[in-house]
Amino acid sequence: MYAKHFKRLIDLLLSAVGLIVLSPLFLVLAIAIKLDDPGPVFFRQKRVGIHRSYFEILKFRTMKMDTPHDMPTHLLENPDQYITRVGRFLRKTSLDELPQIAQIFTGKMSIIGPRPALWNQYDLIDERDKYGANDVRPGLSGWAQINGRDELPIAVKARYDGEYVERMSFLFDCKCFFGTIGKVLKREGVVEGGTGELEKREKETAAK
Repeated sequence: MYAKHFKRLIDLLLSAVGLIVLSPLFLVLAIAIKLDDPGPVFFRQKRVGIHRSYFEILKFRTMKMDTPHDMPTHLLENPDQYITRVGRFLRKTSLDELPQIAQIFTGKMSIIGPRPALWNQYDLIDERDKYGANDVRPGLSGWAQINGRDELPIAVKARYDGEYVERMSFLFDCKCFFGTIGKVLKREGVVEGGTGELEKREKETAAK
């Protein structure tokens, strides 16, 4: 009942309030991005939505215009060189994700759910299929995000996404929501080029 009806209603109401309340912040960030680096304010990228459909995710642009397109950050060689000054702040604070509130309002995304994979992240998409995690709306944040975020290997991230699907409820969404706020405030789990970074650190520690 919750997943079918109430979850979408909550998404609709909270995203509408968020768009109104945060509109001044949107304007300030848009001006800062424009002044820092020539180019568009928003970044669009093809992502995987519910039932493996495609949509264009919307973010505040954090990277320079010459950055290779449709490539996950962790596959870029020295990804830090492509990030703008304002972009570095936006990524650390997760403010670059705010435009997705509009996509929650239109129904392409949910507040809580698996983060939408890039269209060519076939390994993550296939892993999620094992757990039914491609059959729910992708989220602004999710269970995997508060359990490691960028540090998690693909297989572990997919398992967390599957666990979310199994446990989906109002209370569990609240846990993910407030857990996300805590992670953002502490700036935990954000590693540029860092998918699987947790696993790498464990191997390095074991080798010492």
